[in-house]
Amino acid sequence: MPTKPLILKRRQLAKTRLFQIEEQDLQFANGARRVYERLLRFGEGAVLIVPMLDDETVLLVREYGAGIGDYQIALPKGAIDPGEDALQAANRELMEEVGYGARELQLIKSLTLSPAYMEHDILVVLAEGLYESRLPGDEPETIEVIPWKLDDLAALVSRDDFTEGRSIAALFLVRDLLNNRAAIKL
Repeated sequence: MPTKPLILKRRQLAKTRLFQIEEQDLQFANGARRVYERLLRFGEGAVLIVPMLDDETVLLVREYGAGIGDYQIALPKGAIDPGEDALQAANRELMEEVGYGARELQLIKSLTLSPAYMEHDILVVLAEGLYESRLPGDEPETIEVIPWKLDDLAALVSRDDFTEGRSIAALFLVRDLLNNRAAIKL
């Protein structure tokens, strides 16, 4: 395992309501020095929920993505609020965005997004045993819920309005987990 670089200096470059940018002066084990900028994590973290309506059907959402200026299909996701753990946050976000709660929640994996310059990670949570339950959310408009069969992921991934890498990775992880679970039962 390589030796981590020595952080010689840190400096906050900017801070907004949602983002903090930090500059780091690093010295690597071979003596090379570099200055990096990175976006720091905001808040308590975030969850990405894979809500399974049944053994074959995942519930996706279509909502506006300001970063790309268009509507996208993705998995529901959201911030972990202070005082919540990841599973509590996943269930709350599920009720706010999809209109379901989950009887069974399982942490699957932490995924990073652009680790070269972002401290961001998101916890993938599998939600099963769904039941109807809605909480008011903070979204500016009603979110469309789209049921999709897991055995048709190729068609989903080929869509122009399904491009979010974290959702793609999470769906393949969960599909494989569920297939392995089904194989063990046989």
